[in-house]
Amino acid sequence: MFRPFRRCQVAAGLLSTAILVAAVPAESAEWRPQTVVSIQGEQFLINGKHTYEGVTWKPASGGEYKIEGLLMNARLVQGIFDDLNPDTRDRWAYPDTGKWDADRNTDEFVEAMADWRAYGLIGFTINLQGGSPEGYSKGQPWHNSAIAADGSLRDDYMARLTKILKRADELGMVAILGYYYFGQDQRVSDEAAVIRSVENATKWVLEQGFRNVIIEINNECNVRAYDHDILKPDRVHELIERAKAVTHNGRRLYVSTSYGGGAIPGERVIAASDYVLLHGNGVRDPKRMEEMVRTVRKMTGDTPKPIVNNEDDRPWRDEHQGWGDDGNNFVACVKNYASWGFFDFREQGEAFDEGYQSVPVNWTISSERKKGFFGLLKRITAH
Repeated sequence: MFRPFRRCQVAAGLLSTAILVAAVPAESAEWRPQTVVSIQGEQFLINGKHTYEGVTWKPASGGEYKIEGLLMNARLVQGIFDDLNPDTRDRWAYPDTGKWDADRNTDEFVEAMADWRAYGLIGFTINLQGGSPEGYSKGQPWHNSAIAADGSLRDDYMARLTKILKRADELGMVAILGYYYFGQDQRVSDEAAVIRSVENATKWVLEQGFRNVIIEINNECNVRAYDHDILKPDRVHELIERAKAVTHNGRRLYVSTSYGGGAIPGERVIAASDYVLLHGNGVRDPKRMEEMVRTVRKMTGDTPKPIVNNEDDRPWRDEHQGWGDDGNNFVACVKNYASWGFFDFREQGEAFDEGYQSVPVNWTISSERKKGFFGLLKRITAH
């Protein structure tokens, strides 16, 4: 029988503290940000120091590779998930209760974060419109959107996001905050509302005081399922520029967007972005992953930018890759000085323990492939 997964009393105590802190207004004396992300050239810094400062990786296959300045991450986009469609809400029921609970989902995400951090994970992607709770989907009848039809932000979603971002701040972690997801962007009424939502969300991050957040305008802008033209490749650079133009107390956020697996971002997107996102889904040959990184680095020219793969399921879905010290997309990125992100979902018939994107989520390091990813991450980052 399934039993609820819970942490020890110490972790539960940390969670209680995080929840109490989250209730305090960001600008009050009781809370001040501890984690500040910045970018210098191709490198990420936290609080003025390069990430993984001084770390190099020497795999058994030979060579030595710089890790300092990278942002190792995982796709954990369902941390604030909810379903506003009563006809589909029951699909996400927890095995032990038979009910869906959005607050439980967020609280268990927060409980798990310290464990991820201990293995060397310092970045994660979380989305206002999540991702497919089935992993991959043709239709998306569910309604999961922190963004209302008029471009305003839903308070309950943003309250859950606050818990996560504050815990990330305590742990020295960086959130890649995605705004839009194909299959849910139609929940926003028109282009004016899309623009309004981008400005609203960017203002929210800045005004709340978070300094550990970077922005991904939308997930895989070149996927044909997007309804709004401004979220598509020909125009998404306009939203990148709009988000960059939002300031608060003289500060702005770093902004980018992503394309589908194996695709190279367009020139206008690369030019507008502060960092460049790649996806490795479908990239079966790690040599192609290396080629993608080299191509993007050449496209950045005299203005080098961090290259971040923040979605890749290939190491565990391809029997030829796996989690060894060579022969997979993770290692291919690292050896070419690009950050890498783990995408994990539950395939049909798999146990509840599998899948960080499939709802309901077991946020613990519970499955063999989660252990495989975190084990390689630990070896590479010397944690």
